[in-house]
Amino acid sequence: MADVDIRSWTVAQRAARLVVVPSLDFELGGLEDAISLGVGGILFLGSARAPADLGDRISAALASPKLGVPPITMADEEGGGVQRLKGLVDDFAWPREVAQTMTTAQVQELGARVGEQMRAGGIDMDLAPVLDADGAPGPSSTNPDGKRSYSANPTTAGKYGTAFSAGLTSASVVSVGKHFPGLGQSQGNSDLGASVTRPWAKLQREDLLAFRAAIDAGIPAIMVANDSVPGLTTKPAVLSPEVVQQSLRRDLGFLGAIVTDSLSAGSIKAAGYSVPTAATEAIITGVDLILFGSTLDSHERALLEPQQVLSMTLSIIEAISKAVADRTLSMSRLDDAVQHVLDLSRSASCEPVADR
Repeated sequence: MADVDIRSWTVAQRAARLVVVPSLDFELGGLEDAISLGVGGILFLGSARAPADLGDRISAALASPKLGVPPITMADEEGGGVQRLKGLVDDFAWPREVAQTMTTAQVQELGARVGEQMRAGGIDMDLAPVLDADGAPGPSSTNPDGKRSYSANPTTAGKYGTAFSAGLTSASVVSVGKHFPGLGQSQGNSDLGASVTRPWAKLQREDLLAFRAAIDAGIPAIMVANDSVPGLTTKPAVLSPEVVQQSLRRDLGFLGAIVTDSLSAGSIKAAGYSVPTAATEAIITGVDLILFGSTLDSHERALLEPQQVLSMTLSIIEAISKAVADRTLSMSRLDDAVQHVLDLSRSASCEPVADR
């Protein structure tokens, strides 16, 4: 991807680049209007099998990208029960089983195979690995992690998550570590309502070790959780300067892109935010890329109709633009977020490594 000068972009165009639009069951045709706004990404959701010609469909839909930069295509390919690209990517085990049966070298090879299949199907980014440390049953309505976690030991979770990320990177797929600062042993599931992580003191001593390992290894993106953090913030973590700026940016020295978990989550609503107001607050706080619509309950499925996606995308762009006009969001912070998204797009435009 050639260098892009965003100084000629309008505020609305810059705001649009921070939004990821959800596509249910690989719907692309109905999303043309939303994509034409110049959004930063497309997130594939749902349980349908990926069409064999998905790569061709993506190429056709993004043939004339807005402002010369196509959106990043992404999906959750964690393993086990969280695999959105069935038919495109071979099934593989839950992360917990992977860590119990494979070496880290084998997991890196697994990540490379997954990445190669994703890239062959036109997908640039994997919303994985899960870096949370959890050994309890799940995932469930009360425990968001369960078998999605590689281990209850954060050092082990970090080693295996970093290995999977390295494999994805070797195939030129962007990896996203999640869910900072750690959902292991959280109280509740933030998709469904208000939820809290373990106390901040315990997260600092234990859970952050996995994220530190991934950051030290160069992971390009981190997803921040929607849970509040006892002892640090009563806000959802993704809206907390203490989590985003103090801990992730300053203390851990993370320089890559910061991504929200779905801002349609119950915990965001419980905290009194709509998706557009949460999106704006997240950008002000220091987040770079906005996700919504991915909790996939019956209500959310209705919101994933293309016209609803377009309406929500326009509302987010309007809210961010208004915050700039009101000077509650600085132009420098907006441009910083846009640059982080463009950096991800640049990584996603690289050709996969042919020989490993």
